[in-house]
Amino acid sequence: MKIIIDSGATKAQWGLVADGKEVGMITTAGINLATMSADAVEAIVAEAASQVPAPEKVEAVYFYAAGLITTPGEAVPQLATGLDKSFRKYFPNGKFEYASDLLAAARAVCGHSKGIACILGTGSNSCLFDGENIVRNIHSCGFILGDEGSGASLGKRFMAAFLKDLLPEEVASDFASKYEVDYLTVVKNVYRSAAPSKYLGGFAPYIISWYDRNEYVKELIEENFRDFVKGFLVRYDPSKTLPLGAIGGFAYANKAILEKVAAEEGVRFDKIYKTPIEGLIQYHA
Repeated sequence: MKIIIDSGATKAQWGLVADGKEVGMITTAGINLATMSADAVEAIVAEAASQVPAPEKVEAVYFYAAGLITTPGEAVPQLATGLDKSFRKYFPNGKFEYASDLLAAARAVCGHSKGIACILGTGSNSCLFDGENIVRNIHSCGFILGDEGSGASLGKRFMAAFLKDLLPEEVASDFASKYEVDYLTVVKNVYRSAAPSKYLGGFAPYIISWYDRNEYVKELIEENFRDFVKGFLVRYDPSKTLPLGAIGGFAYANKAILEKVAAEEGVRFDKIYKTPIEGLIQYHA
């Protein structure tokens, strides 16, 4: 049996694969290696292992999470040393692989073939994949300098327009009636809070709700995606011939808009998944 784990900040999905097919799915709390204690990590692994039939027969575990980057010659990233000990305790006969969420996206949407993969959620990321490795990654630069195409980028554009009195009156008044968005409150949340990108990205569903109701907001939404398509995807493949796929809740929720904008730039998405687990199971199976 193989176990494929896609771990986000709040939830981890554990796909169980045997004889080339999925045989089970376990959901646990997310494993945040940067902030969680070793005991907390082990408790989650123990919970999952208790639901795995014959854990001693697990032959491989593949763990994917944001920020996990393995340098050449390094089998276990420094962040994952505690997790590795827990895996070896509960799956004593397995081999273990640790990789980033970007490699998870690439394997999920490209399989073993060359292509382009991207992540569009609160933030954004993208890469050129040769079928085995990520061979090019244009830095997204975070929500301050970039993250085009993401929920946080859209929130930043909308909030700037609101504070500068650029939004149409019907949108601005409705927005102000639903949220506490006076200037000082916004500045505090963007410049002094621990999670400013999450704060800005949290407005994305509201902004999208205006897509078919206001031309100004519609253009704002489309420009956010267009900047991502032109600034990243087209640069990986100027000929626009490689397979292309996207992972992420923001991409999935706005699939029709994303595909429309991409088509206007001569780009076509082959796959758009909410999470990579489905594609990862296919890849490893």
